Amino acid sequence: MSIPHLPALRRGNAYDSLDKVQVKDHRTGEVMAEVSQVGAGILRKDLARIGEAREALKKFTVEQMLEICHKAGDLFMNGTLPVGDRGHMQSPQDYIATLSRTSGLPHIMVKRNMVKITYAMQNMRTVLNGLTRGLDLSVIDRGFGEQAGCPVAYLATTKALGLVMPSNSPAVNSLWLPAIALKIPVIIKPGREEPWTPYRLVQAFIAAGAPAEAFGFYPTDHEGSGEVVKLCGRNLVFGDVAMAKMYEGNPRVQVHGPGWSKILIGEDKIENWRDYIDVIVESISANGGRSCINASAVLVPKYGKEIADAIAAKVGAFDPAAPDDENAKLSGFANTKMADYIDSAIDADLKTPGAEDMTAKYRNGPRRVEFQGGTYLRPTIIHCASTDHPLYNREFLCPYATVVEVPQKDMLSKIGYSLVVTAITADPKFMEQLMECDLIDRLNIGPISTMKISWDQPHEGNMFEFLYKRRSIDCA
Repeated sequence: MSIPHLPALRRGNAYDSLDKVQVKDHRTGEVMAEVSQVGAGILRKDLARIGEAREALKKFTVEQMLEICHKAGDLFMNGTLPVGDRGHMQSPQDYIATLSRTSGLPHIMVKRNMVKITYAMQNMRTVLNGLTRGLDLSVIDRGFGEQAGCPVAYLATTKALGLVMPSNSPAVNSLWLPAIALKIPVIIKPGREEPWTPYRLVQAFIAAGAPAEAFGFYPTDHEGSGEVVKLCGRNLVFGDVAMAKMYEGNPRVQVHGPGWSKILIGEDKIENWRDYIDVIVESISANGGRSCINASAVLVPKYGKEIADAIAAKVGAFDPAAPDDENAKLSGFANTKMADYIDSAIDADLKTPGAEDMTAKYRNGPRRVEFQGGTYLRPTIIHCASTDHPLYNREFLCPYATVVEVPQKDMLSKIGYSLVVTAITADPKFMEQLMECDLIDRLNIGPISTMKISWDQPHEGNMFEFLYKRRSIDCA
């Protein structure tokens, strides 16, 4: 039987392009699928008619879309859905195995990402209730109504949400799901090694009753990605520091780049640091260290080297495992050049005095390792003498973190922007300072993993407020 062909989806209609790329098994090089590529010209042509997709969604109420989201969540998790336009069907087990083979994520991590996505879809009412602060969702249908006894009116800020997606973790797709419930079409530029999750989500939504016109699936090049951002009124863009700087200050773009998430232990809790090692390890290593909410630094007032050694002892022995091993802790690299870069960058900066690789003595060999044809990076925990060291506040696509001693009074001036901070403290004054710190996007007080997600709270921006704006309205 032929391999699957993932077409572009133009207003939900399959488009077979002459230009195709191959998605391959990261270990064997076996071709898993062909994916049609489209150019910027097709995107310009299609986005000129995006209003039609918006009108298709406006025929539904938000209540109806919530029902569709719930049903689509079940289909995504449990259904057998079309994968491409050559008659191939994909069971959940097929999806898990295929995504693992092309992305490097072991099966167990793909399953956990599936659960997160499904939870968001099947609890979309709770998600929207949190994002809208309890707004009667029929207000979105009418455009106006009341909230807390006051008149309110909302206007959509865009006819479509553009998405420039990554390949590192399937669960990032959960961030755009509220757009469909809020009746905003999506224009998806999938990650090169990870077209599977957005494509499966689109098929699940269509099978659940959503209009096919609401979904654009456009594998494209750098120029095409630029057109998505240029032509969509609102966009989610995933990328590195350079990407973040490119769109810094652009109100039309939410950039999801490095998170630089951190764990702080206060002076009042530091004597009990051994009690928190498991939470720290979970924060650093869950999902193979690939998430922006993985902790990449631990700041403590004392015992820095002892804490770094205790973390290293837990994660240093992590080795690659078979993809279907339920205890797999590491992810392979589909892009081996990225693994090479990370390995060499860490080693180069270790030459700067003031840093020690605490995992070196616990690793069963070098950091970069080949296993069953795949490329992996074993965990790295660095003890830094100060926050001035070049390895502090770095983030890599593997279990990596620095541990550094910083007086509690100086911690908030040293952390820099942090997507998530877990602060292990009960000190009222320190807690007040944490609450006032504008460098922290999401704050956990107490021994809570940085990986814990609250779907009814904003994540790098409120999606409802991004897609809708309040306006004044009077009706005679």
